[in-house]
Amino acid sequence: MEFLMIVLLLLAIIGLSNFINHFMPYIPVPLIQIALGVLLAALPLGIHVPMEPELFFILFIAPLLFYDGKNVSRKALWKLRKPILLLALGLVFLTVVVIGYLIQWLIPSIPLSAAFALAAILSPTDVVAVGAISSRVKMPKTIMHVLEGEGLMNDASGLVAFKFAVAATVTGVFSLAEASWSFLLIAIGGFVGGAVLAFIIIRLKVFIRRLGMEDVTLHMLIQLLTPFIIFYVIEHFHLSGILSVVAAGIVHAIYRDREQSPNVQLQIVSKSTWTILIYILNGLVFVLLGLQIPSVSREIFESPLFNNFEVITYILIITASLLLLRFVWIFAGWWGGWLLKAEQLPKPSLRYISITTISGVRGAVTLAGAFTIPYFLANGDVFPERSLIIFIAAGVILVTLILASIFLPIIAKTEKGNTEKLKEEMERKAILLSMDAAIKTMRELTTDENRGAAVSIISHYNQVRNDLIYLSEEESARRKALETETRLKALEVEINYIEKLQTNEQINRESLYLLEEHIHRMRVAVTNRLLYRGLFIWTMVKRVIFNLASLFKSRKHNSFRARIEKNKKVAMLKMEMAQAAIAYLKETMNPENEAINEVIIGEYNEMILKFKLARKGADSSKYIREQRELRDKAFQAERDEIQSLYEAGEVSIDIMRKIRRQINIREAYWMEENSVQTH
Repeated sequence: MEFLMIVLLLLAIIGLSNFINHFMPYIPVPLIQIALGVLLAALPLGIHVPMEPELFFILFIAPLLFYDGKNVSRKALWKLRKPILLLALGLVFLTVVVIGYLIQWLIPSIPLSAAFALAAILSPTDVVAVGAISSRVKMPKTIMHVLEGEGLMNDASGLVAFKFAVAATVTGVFSLAEASWSFLLIAIGGFVGGAVLAFIIIRLKVFIRRLGMEDVTLHMLIQLLTPFIIFYVIEHFHLSGILSVVAAGIVHAIYRDREQSPNVQLQIVSKSTWTILIYILNGLVFVLLGLQIPSVSREIFESPLFNNFEVITYILIITASLLLLRFVWIFAGWWGGWLLKAEQLPKPSLRYISITTISGVRGAVTLAGAFTIPYFLANGDVFPERSLIIFIAAGVILVTLILASIFLPIIAKTEKGNTEKLKEEMERKAILLSMDAAIKTMRELTTDENRGAAVSIISHYNQVRNDLIYLSEEESARRKALETETRLKALEVEINYIEKLQTNEQINRESLYLLEEHIHRMRVAVTNRLLYRGLFIWTMVKRVIFNLASLFKSRKHNSFRARIEKNKKVAMLKMEMAQAAIAYLKETMNPENEAINEVIIGEYNEMILKFKLARKGADSSKYIREQRELRDKAFQAERDEIQSLYEAGEVSIDIMRKIRRQINIREAYWMEENSVQTH
């Protein structure tokens, strides 16, 4: 019962950290979670969660890296393999040597092999922390891909180097040639082994599906167990479990992209489940890290063997040295031309190099690895300065997180600018992103039952979005011309459809006249809006007079029912014409006209839906109800996106509030209009 209460409390803290971050987005969530973990450990509740490194790696690191491997850009990983490997391998081993000698010089009581072990465990950057910190900073995509790739790969190289250094300290024996060969075997074996096991698991799932077992729960369970099984099996053979789950994630992503008949329901459930799982695991990693800090600190601060000021000085010097070495390595690599080719990325400014340097924060892997240091050597002696090594590791994690939190927004601030023009551009982009989020939500929620209402809403958003995209007069005129041309071509398709019916004698003269009149009105609407308004009014007047005359005649003759049937037939033909136009628009769609074509397709679909409702005599209340439900979710998607942009530092609080007010006003107008329709 006590363990259950601790788990529930930790989950509540994760929720609280995101609540706090909502109001203080300038403080990264990992830092808030660490602080809450420290506070929880300091309270007299008797809560103590021992750090078991092996369990920590398989329970947290395995699924997190598997998920990152599934979602990282494989194209970018391959294209940037050289800089990623030079950071994940070259910088790691350089850090082990340089920082190892520095630690041994600073703290003579730590032998050189143990100093190398501390340097090795400090070398990996934390991919989770990097993502949380860098989300608030505007960086080139290439640099972000390099940081992500480095975070995925350097865990393995740092941990392997750490294990060799610890083994050398424990046994007193070390062979560089043997260590190099073992490293290659462990790394390559882990990567290949993870890929092979992932392929076997995928084939197992395919076999199960061929047996007719499409149960989403079963397939989701296999997917969730995959990283744990692969990590455990590969580690059992003393290979790199970390690289194995990264490889497994990449293999699963390749299969997902190439799958011929994907199970849509499984994809939706998979995405939702992994989102929740990763959210919880990310939070638990940093809360648990915070829980360990008081006990680690207490052991150092209360011991008479250590001078507290000197120990803190050690942490600051080691952190500064890590960042300086990283800066020099990146600077030399970029400006020397051997880290990135000129065609991949131009020579970066010192600002971008500084951002990349400070983004190299340390995290959970560092602390978990430090806790795996044994208490005793092979000869029975106590491992030298084990508590101090763990304390320094925890201190470096905190300092790098704090430095990144403070200095990254400052360094990147000049990129954001503060002029009115840049504010307007920031606001415009934010509105576009919020509308994109609403459109994406509508497409995800579209079903056969609500397709008409969803298409109508998407069409409306696309129209507003197009007006925002083209700001200059030249662009606006070009877009207007393209839209006019596209609409006229769609009308030509409708005319061709009528002519085909006429050729095949499938349409009578009166229906042909009515459809030609409809086409004429639509062509005028496209080419001359002012004339169209007058023509529309005259048509409505004619229609009222004609209907009244038909009603009067129907008392003498039974022609009113025939008139209704004829109108239904004309409506059916208009639907067929619209479907022909939609087929043409879809066939001719390309990146240049995609937005305009989607708007026109949406208008045609809405017209088809209205004809269908009228033909069936359907109650429009169902359509309005569906539209209301979807609209509510679209507005909420807009609000969520704006909140995310604010939390990521992409918009200021003033812009966020302004856009929220606009959303509220649009929602109020729509609700008022909707209430008028329903009454």
